[in-house]
Amino acid sequence: MKRRLNQELARLITAQVCIHAAMAGMRMATPLLALQQGYSAASVGVLLALFALTQVFLALPAGRFADRHGLHRPLALCVGVSFAGSAVAVAWPHFASLCLAALCTGGAAGAAVIALQRHVGRLAEGPTELKKVFSWLSLGPAVSNFVGPFFAGLMIDHFGFRAAFGLMAFLPLMSWWWSRSVRALPAVEQVPEHRRRPAWVLLRDVGFRRLLLINWCLSSCWDVHTFVVPLLGHERGLSASVIGTILGAFAVSASGVRVLLPLFAERVHEWAVIMSAMLTTALLFGVYPLLQGPWAMGLCSVLAGFALGSVQPMIMSTLHQITPHDRHGEALGLRLMTINASSVLMPMLFGSAGALVGVGSVFWASGLLVGAGSKLAWGMRGQDHHA
Repeated sequence: MKRRLNQELARLITAQVCIHAAMAGMRMATPLLALQQGYSAASVGVLLALFALTQVFLALPAGRFADRHGLHRPLALCVGVSFAGSAVAVAWPHFASLCLAALCTGGAAGAAVIALQRHVGRLAEGPTELKKVFSWLSLGPAVSNFVGPFFAGLMIDHFGFRAAFGLMAFLPLMSWWWSRSVRALPAVEQVPEHRRRPAWVLLRDVGFRRLLLINWCLSSCWDVHTFVVPLLGHERGLSASVIGTILGAFAVSASGVRVLLPLFAERVHEWAVIMSAMLTTALLFGVYPLLQGPWAMGLCSVLAGFALGSVQPMIMSTLHQITPHDRHGEALGLRLMTINASSVLMPMLFGSAGALVGVGSVFWASGLLVGAGSKLAWGMRGQDHHA
């Protein structure tokens, strides 16, 4: 049984990497083509926003659809939509079709992730196994964010944009191929009163509200780091490659901690990991703007990556324990919607705040916010579990 779970988990992670890499590759390639065709930076900004924007509006319907139909039908639809979006860009590589490709690949990747996360959560038995499977599954986006842009860049350099879009169209088909033999799980019988209630009713649960706030808080910290480190590096006269290395160190450590988490899953509690991560992030964000040298910034970046990278598997494990089985998809949809809405809005807020009070102040404000939010994690102790 254990071997079968591991095999299916490996197939699902690979399927997630393929469909997410298609979106990540398009997100890198489409702005380059738009700029080459003479479109302005503002137009490129709109194009990039479309990748996240669709996920804000599709997350809840996708969650409900996954609750009703399980894994295979939602994933097949996502594969078809992602393939079609990239194929249109191959056939007609102009700005309008690039916008359509952004909508299709972004929305498909988001909806597919909800179906995959819901299915993986149902495969696991008990809190320890939940932490393990979500630690492994959370490696998928880290891998795809490298694979998609890397191979898209190679194709652009050697064969042109159409070839790159063609490869991105092929990747979702591979996602379907890897997931096709994964067993379908029995449908969860929906409680009749749940069928009539909107997803927002989930927010009446104190534990779920608390979890979403914690998730938003930590997701904002991730966005702050990505946004502010290049500005701090520029202020200190660091080269683009050094700034890229600092950000890369953050990404590697965030992935590394997710490889280690399954080894300690039996000995750690979700609330303890989340609270430790929040307090550590608050401390690091307080120190970060005071650092001058690249080595010190790099070390701080690695530690921040360890702290923030440990959180997602714990949040996913808790979410599956505190929400009703027949509404896991909706709960995942609400979570994805809040994260993507934050990713669309927060960079604009960071930019305005940085211009008014200085870049370092954005780090300090975020540190104060996440430090204060650690009280929410303390409140997670002893939550009643549905699972």
